[in-house]
Amino acid sequence: MNFDNSQLRLHPAAGNSNPGLCQVIANRIAETPQQRITFAEFMELVLYHPEHGYYSAKAVTLGKQGDFFTSVHLGADFGELLAVQFVQMWEILGKPVPFSLVEMGAGQGFLALDLMKYVQHQYPDFWAALDYIIAEKSPVLRQEQQQRLQEFPVRWCSLEEIPTNSIIGCFFSNELVDALPVHQFLLEQGQLREVYVTISPPTSHDSVPLFVEVIGESSTPKLAEYFDLVGVEFAQNTYPDGYRSEINLAALHWLSIVTDCLQRGYVLTIDYGYPASRYYNPRRSQGTLQCYYQHQHHNDPYINIGQQDITAHVDFTALERWGERCGLDQVGFTQQGLFLMALGLGDRIAGLSHTTQLISDLLHRRDALHQLLDPIGLGGFGVLVQCKGLTKTEATQPLKGLILPEEI
Repeated sequence: MNFDNSQLRLHPAAGNSNPGLCQVIANRIAETPQQRITFAEFMELVLYHPEHGYYSAKAVTLGKQGDFFTSVHLGADFGELLAVQFVQMWEILGKPVPFSLVEMGAGQGFLALDLMKYVQHQYPDFWAALDYIIAEKSPVLRQEQQQRLQEFPVRWCSLEEIPTNSIIGCFFSNELVDALPVHQFLLEQGQLREVYVTISPPTSHDSVPLFVEVIGESSTPKLAEYFDLVGVEFAQNTYPDGYRSEINLAALHWLSIVTDCLQRGYVLTIDYGYPASRYYNPRRSQGTLQCYYQHQHHNDPYINIGQQDITAHVDFTALERWGERCGLDQVGFTQQGLFLMALGLGDRIAGLSHTTQLISDLLHRRDALHQLLDPIGLGGFGVLVQCKGLTKTEATQPLKGLILPEEI
């Protein structure tokens, strides 16, 4: 293959990479006719390879002792407040038995544990109706979840194993979509071009295969169709030459499967991201891709391969519009801070002044609750709620988490 160095993003060191995973990727590239794979396929292997992928090999080091933490790692409040919302959803749907909660990408199982413990003690009628299902791709995480949740009635499966039109309840996820593999693209003279990954010409000093980028034509017409979906036009006089960003086709496929499985109920998606108009702002010229390694973030996915997380922000416009095409109606969109406040987080913060905890424990808990609200952190995450199969009466009942403070 001829390499045009102006089209390559070179990575002279692999950092703390997993040699076995690097070889798997190199073999996959060598098997392809053009000796290259899309960035989406590279990201899929790096994160989800069953033996060497980040969410297999590094699964047990998530959280404050690992590379990143989520709302779940700040205490039980996040799960307990979500439970309040799920109880209301059950009531709106007429208290069906069973009411299935399908958690997609359940991490180490902490959210499920917090949620079910709270429901069991506070909402016995809902507990009696609850059917908790975890859809987990990582075999190592599934094993950890099963150990942590062994005292609770939980079922595990893949999304593909859930029968079509079978779920009455709610599919929900917390920081799942941002970790789905994304295609990367850039603009050359106003034309959409795709980023591919290939093998760097080896040197005698290379202990593992090194990877570089090469730019080519789009691997699928779905990339251009995506921008028709979200209403973005790449006019030459608006977007700079070399503008680079991501397209999450996997998120659309995921939402299609979820919608097919849902007979009646809700889809709740919590993640960090933007509407398409902000995501593809001309001034955000290098996209949103980030890597997380030992609580440090950077934008080089070709080092620490298999040892670091790779994420991209979520385009909520795409989820909204693709959901509509699949048969979902939008219920509402808000920020996590507002969502949790409407569900009672403010009351929990106010109640701290009446507790008898040690001052150190009190300050720690207050800090955790405020982190859930922080608008430039977790509180700024997006919360998208969609529904399917609701009657007109059910659809007009506002969800507690979506009621703005002045409406309460």
